[in-house]
Amino acid sequence: MIRVSNIKVPLDFDFNNLTALCASQLKVHKNQIKSVKLSKKSIDARRKNDIHFIISADISAINEERLLKQHKNAISIQEYVYKIPKVSSHIRPVIVGFGPAGMFASLVLAMSGLKPIVLERGQDADSRVKAVESFQNDRKLDTENNVQFGEGGAGTFSDGKLTTGIKDKRIPQILKWLTEFGAPKEILYLAKPHIGTDKLRTVVKNLRIRVTELGGEVRFGSRFNGFETENGCISAISYINKGKRHLIKTNNVILAAGHSARDVFELLYEKKTALTQKSFAVGMRIEHLRKDIDTAMYGDFAGHPALKAADYKLAVHLPNGRALYTFCMCPGGEVVAASSEKGRLAINGMSLFARNAVNSNSALLVNVTPDDYGSDHPLAGMYLQRNIEEKAFAAGGSDYSAPVTLVGDFLENKLTEKFGKVKPSYRPGVKPARPEEYLPDFVCSSLKLGIREMGKKIKGFDAPDAVLTGIESRSSSPVRIERDAKLESLTFGGLFPCGEGAGYAGGIISAAVDGMKCAEKIIDKIKNNV
Repeated sequence: MIRVSNIKVPLDFDFNNLTALCASQLKVHKNQIKSVKLSKKSIDARRKNDIHFIISADISAINEERLLKQHKNAISIQEYVYKIPKVSSHIRPVIVGFGPAGMFASLVLAMSGLKPIVLERGQDADSRVKAVESFQNDRKLDTENNVQFGEGGAGTFSDGKLTTGIKDKRIPQILKWLTEFGAPKEILYLAKPHIGTDKLRTVVKNLRIRVTELGGEVRFGSRFNGFETENGCISAISYINKGKRHLIKTNNVILAAGHSARDVFELLYEKKTALTQKSFAVGMRIEHLRKDIDTAMYGDFAGHPALKAADYKLAVHLPNGRALYTFCMCPGGEVVAASSEKGRLAINGMSLFARNAVNSNSALLVNVTPDDYGSDHPLAGMYLQRNIEEKAFAAGGSDYSAPVTLVGDFLENKLTEKFGKVKPSYRPGVKPARPEEYLPDFVCSSLKLGIREMGKKIKGFDAPDAVLTGIESRSSSPVRIERDAKLESLTFGGLFPCGEGAGYAGGIISAAVDGMKCAEKIIDKIKNNV
């Protein structure tokens, strides 16, 4: 198989003619091409008068060795085949959490024959949708079933972005599985793939069905609340379901509870588990009109049928020694209520697959380091998060309304009185408030400096009527659960801290990879009778 990269094609290119294009690139007759598969497609928008696609194609052809010698932009590739060995054990492994890490850990374990038991404190995807709608419409927060907790984890109510900064051989297999469970086929080749909240709900349900068909079990409404040990190793795990405590005998537990399971962090601290402080980030969501972002990024090509809603990624280093960066940009999306604790406010961004909502939004985040915590307590970062969320809750009126301000008013230290052309998309509602009421001073000053700098990179980014909504505080975990080379807790054998909540991932794909790695370690243990 040959891969030819960096092929420039116009936006109007007919991909039904891909074989002919590849034959032209290789300077051979198209009859010499056996098969062609699009392997990457990205948008080159660096020059607004020449926006086009850059693609890569995987080609099976006659006499590939000769073609490789003749063409410098052609390389030989071999597809990696992910193999899961079959093993058996009368003691079933347990997974805490059914977000990306827990889902793919359970899938791998189920495919190996180990019949995992998954404990998920929230409910199935359909029930979650009802609970989230109830919160957005009636301000009724279910602390066990919300944007953070339930089938698919926090990622289910997001844009479903699959971009990642890690390189891992498991990623193509993850993408392939996702398409088998209902994700669009285009995620296999788009440079910035996404699934969308609407399609993710089906994907996570189908993945769960596959796990159960293979003998696994997902227990919803089951909140992990403790574990037992023998000789320093896990011997049992307990959970609460409908007010009753249940115990499962097990010697392998993958702890993939997510970064919002703060009660789990407190439980681990009480058990004297090895925990360390970890940096996190905090800030606000900025909203612009989608059409304005499209025009800023695509110029006259904005609205071209081959182009979807424009995205962006920005980072600026500031004279105060801090940095401001965008995170989880949601083109054509909305700002969503992401609280999971009463009396504390948190928000997130979400897009459907079509990305056709009126506004586009992104988190604007400032790093918060252990030096800012004012304590060496392992959970100091978590307590700081809670404190900021409590202040944001109060600033919003103590009814889960979100505090908002216009960019122009924020930069001029004024309280917003009315909105311009950009209307806040957050439900249940918003209340004008100064960010200084709930954000640390260094975060506010960094936002002011950084927004001005970002306005130099994207025209209109610092527009006075752009909307800033608080508070984005759940982008990453403030705690790391320490583990060794075997991915087991430094304190308890058989406990595998996993995914974003444990401090080892930063998105859907990296969490899924980490879940697979932990599952593989359990399979190796059982296979080698360790």
